[in-house]
Amino acid sequence: MGELTDKIKGNVNEAIGKVKEAVGDHNRDPNLAAEGKAQQAEGKGEQFKGKVKGALGDDI
Repeated sequence: MGELTDKIKGNVNEAIGKVKEAVGDHNRDPNLAAEGKAQQAEGKGEQFKGKVKGALGDDI
């Protein structure tokens, strides 16, 4: 995957994670809230991966 693809995928995962966390908090569902936090972390990792690819090239 390319730099842009990783960044977009990261942004989407982060946004979905925020929604899951908010719904989990609202419905008092700690499992859903934790799943949302984990998905946000995954999204941030993907965004970082995209930034690294941008700096070093897509061949890594």
